[in-house]
Amino acid sequence: MKTTVTAVRARQIWDSRGRPTVEAEVTLAGGAYGRAHAPAGASRGAHEAWELRDGGPRFGGLGVDGAVAAVNGEIAARLAGLDATDQAGIDAAMTELDGTANLSRLGANAIVAVSLAVLDAAAAGSGLARWAYLAAGRKVRMPLPEIQIFGGGAHAGRRTDVQDFMIMAPRAGSIREAFEIAADVFRAAGTLMADTGRLAGAADEGGWWPMFASNEEALDTLVQSIERSGHRPGEDVFISLDVAANELHAEGRYRLGLDDADFGREGMVERVADWVRRYPILSIEDPVSQDDLQGFRLATEAFAATTQLIGDDILVTDAARVRRAAAAGAGNAVLVKVNQAGTVSRAKAALDAARSLSWGAIVSARSGETEDVSIAHLAVGWDAGQIKVGSFARSERMAKWNELLRIEEAMGADAVYAGPSAFAPSVAETLR
Repeated sequence: MKTTVTAVRARQIWDSRGRPTVEAEVTLAGGAYGRAHAPAGASRGAHEAWELRDGGPRFGGLGVDGAVAAVNGEIAARLAGLDATDQAGIDAAMTELDGTANLSRLGANAIVAVSLAVLDAAAAGSGLARWAYLAAGRKVRMPLPEIQIFGGGAHAGRRTDVQDFMIMAPRAGSIREAFEIAADVFRAAGTLMADTGRLAGAADEGGWWPMFASNEEALDTLVQSIERSGHRPGEDVFISLDVAANELHAEGRYRLGLDDADFGREGMVERVADWVRRYPILSIEDPVSQDDLQGFRLATEAFAATTQLIGDDILVTDAARVRRAAAAGAGNAVLVKVNQAGTVSRAKAALDAARSLSWGAIVSARSGETEDVSIAHLAVGWDAGQIKVGSFARSERMAKWNELLRIEEAMGADAVYAGPSAFAPSVAETLR
């Protein structure tokens, strides 16, 4: 068969933070070839698939020689002769070979790079772009982008407690228009920050590295930036926050250092709910910690009827966790990170679970990225409806945004922007 795997190899490359990561290449019998990279997160859930790092003094312990060796040895031998078009079968073979629940023996960074490279090779062998290969003839939408303007938390030396201050343009007519709106707001925010002496540089994901006195000052400044750009907060442009509350949680309490405030579960939920009431916030990610399902349920009761409530660390791109949260009445959207799940198939299972529940789904990059554009194709081909890549700056981010422009152009008259349809029904209704 022309789609059988004949060669798998890997090497160490470098990500956007200058840290080692894994690049995998897969070659098929017919000559088709695929390549992909493993991204890496700064704030990581305890329950997600586990990267294999070398430890020791070299590269601060972050080397990936062991993960590369796993690809070139055990994984390459196991996949030889398998059909690349059977993504689920190949991913299952690697998972079984690893033998651990979190893929820690061979490394999730080794396995995810190969899983994505197999997808790339299979699409190449079919003569289709990856998004079209995944769509398999179905009508799919261009995703609504979630774009960082200010970085905070683990992405910016904890200059704000909230990790990401982002914008969304659900009423744009196309992804091209959504990007043009983002460019307007991004430039306006940079000018405003520079004019007021609060600009310190760029954060991990390309957003402005701010000097704010409080988290609410960041929200106020983001609203001002939207206005200065010529757009209307709460009409053309909405705010999205990644609180990343797991990073703020210790011994049952949440600490907002910038605000000199300390909360229990109920107080933390009420603080976020108050922001939702007072600012044009359309989406909230991780307002409570990774193990606080009760807090996630309280947040759902407080504001998820009209606001997207996304689970990241609490769901870790796991279908069973998505279903558990839904059964508890907790959340209405899942963040889908392929490296968090460990394979393409596991990530797709989490997205499918969300879709079966009428939840929203956001295919997401990580803070440590490369020029790999795989997630642009996943977001479109899976018809996820939303995508989160980081800011509107830095080449590892822009590579994904620019690939989406190419995909939209390739779709031609069939290109449809997800807009409000990307959200759970009650949230979508607020935009109509």
